[in-house]
Amino acid sequence: MKTFYSILVNSLAATLTNTFVWFAVTFWVYLETKSVIATSVMAGIYFATVALSGFFLGSIVDRYKKKTSMMISGIATLVLYVLAFLTYVITPEADFKNPANISLWILIVLCLLGAMVGNIRAIAISTVVTILIEEDKRDKANGLVGTVNGVSFLVASIFSGLVIGFMGMTWMLGLAVALTVAVLLHLFTIHIPEKEIVQTGTHMENIDIKGTIAVVGLVPGLFGLIFFNTFNNFLGGVFMSLMDAYGLSLVSVQVWGILWGVLSLGFIVGGLVVARKGLGKKPLKTLFVSNIIMWTICIFFTIQASIVLLAVGMFIYLCLIPVVEATEQTILQKVIPHERQGRVFGFAQSIEQAASPITAFMIGPIAKFIFIPFMTTGAGVELIGSWFGTGTARGLALLFTVTGVIGLIVTLIAMQSKAYHKLSQIYKKPEPAFTEADAIQAEGDI
Repeated sequence: MKTFYSILVNSLAATLTNTFVWFAVTFWVYLETKSVIATSVMAGIYFATVALSGFFLGSIVDRYKKKTSMMISGIATLVLYVLAFLTYVITPEADFKNPANISLWILIVLCLLGAMVGNIRAIAISTVVTILIEEDKRDKANGLVGTVNGVSFLVASIFSGLVIGFMGMTWMLGLAVALTVAVLLHLFTIHIPEKEIVQTGTHMENIDIKGTIAVVGLVPGLFGLIFFNTFNNFLGGVFMSLMDAYGLSLVSVQVWGILWGVLSLGFIVGGLVVARKGLGKKPLKTLFVSNIIMWTICIFFTIQASIVLLAVGMFIYLCLIPVVEATEQTILQKVIPHERQGRVFGFAQSIEQAASPITAFMIGPIAKFIFIPFMTTGAGVELIGSWFGTGTARGLALLFTVTGVIGLIVTLIAMQSKAYHKLSQIYKKPEPAFTEADAIQAEGDI
């Protein structure tokens, strides 16, 4: 466990650095350009890049030893942050105020790629859990990973704004470079015991999307789990896109910012509960129960215009996110052979992360042209306005409620599906659902 804790600390520092950089750059770009289009394009590029890169990054994790994969991640991140620092230093400050300036977007892309390459580590640490932790303790280890991610999000969200506000971009990028160097030096001292990895062919040949799909298909119900989480992310994009607008209709921007910092503790609390209690003997059941609670909260936490109701609901919701994430990781670690886990984790990340930006682009027009008019001048005013309330914010609230109802219905249907029952039976078996030889044969059949 000492090695695992060392890797957790190292990953905390790396994830914190990368999250800190991306948050800080986003704040800085808006302050410099005053352009919401620039920041929205940044968000879209970021999520799209994360979604598309999972296949490639997962193949790196499978092709090399896990420590080597994380070293590659750290070195690539360091090079990109140094280039970003040099770009900022040599570019006249006035150029950054133009959202169409090429130097601005070069700097943004360098920071984006630096943070995105860090996702190798996110995939690698899930496979490291398989190597270092006994099967009956992996759920708790995954809870600790979730706690690390929560701490990173919380600390980065606070300090990124402070550093940009009081110290500026030069200090921010300098800190990013220094922290990345420290992470690499610390990682160099850690030894991860693992078997020699033998891979044939070039790296590009090992980015085998068709083969990975065939491997996932060897586990009955696994596609169902991935697409269930994808659909949840698709619905979750509604809240990602519109929650700030709704929250700011209830409180000032200062209060909303502080509230988000406090609510982010939910990630940490949820992760710590999993680390202490685990997920139980039936993690799939835990997954569905968690989703039932989450979607029920989404139905009711905006049913009245109350910041207290919203805050309580959001805190419980955020506490359950690490539970859901740990469940999927624990299941994949059990049913997928270690040699294939990097590609499967990368595949799952790409598919699941692709959903949120799609919703983010779609939901704005849906809210503007359907739900907001319905609750301002449409039939909703007469139908439910007397108790639900009317106006723009209540249109958003109704959209949240409808999203919660859809999510709850889909969860209840999925819980009764054959895929759920098949995967539950496979999880009970002591060994992975297939061997490496089975995987090679499946690849040969496509």
